[in-house]
Amino acid sequence: MKPTADLCEELGDDVRVLEPGLRSYGGVTSFAGPVTTLRVFEDNALVRAVLETPGAGRVLVVDGGGSVRSALVGGLLGQLAEQNGWAGLVVWGAVRDATELAGRRIGICARATSPRKSAKAGTGARDVPVGFGGVTIMPGEWIAADADGIIVSNRRLA
Repeated sequence: MKPTADLCEELGDDVRVLEPGLRSYGGVTSFAGPVTTLRVFEDNALVRAVLETPGAGRVLVVDGGGSVRSALVGGLLGQLAEQNGWAGLVVWGAVRDATELAGRRIGICARATSPRKSAKAGTGARDVPVGFGGVTIMPGEWIAADADGIIVSNRRLA
């Protein structure tokens, strides 16, 4: 993957840059892929359901409403994502089991950590536009993340 800074220079206005505010928690710090989206709030049942499917190099973007009261991804879901071939997770919310996530061969970016588990009711929506960090992200777009930041485009970024 090209660095996000190089992609920004190369693609210009075809790239949108998320505002800073997400930290890297996964064992892979640079990742890119086509986007699958979820909108949930303090409930990770849909996150698990999606990560149980083949990732095929995709990136799951989870709009958790920015809540850091409970974690939407933990060690078990990180392991599931890695095993099923997801390139990464971008979570506008919290994760937990940070030490376990750091050992996974997957990119994981989130706002913060929280030791509290989330609800399991299954509420939320899949493959819908999500917005955070000053950017709207559509299913099927591309996302790339590295130490310089996270970018989104309707053009391939890998």
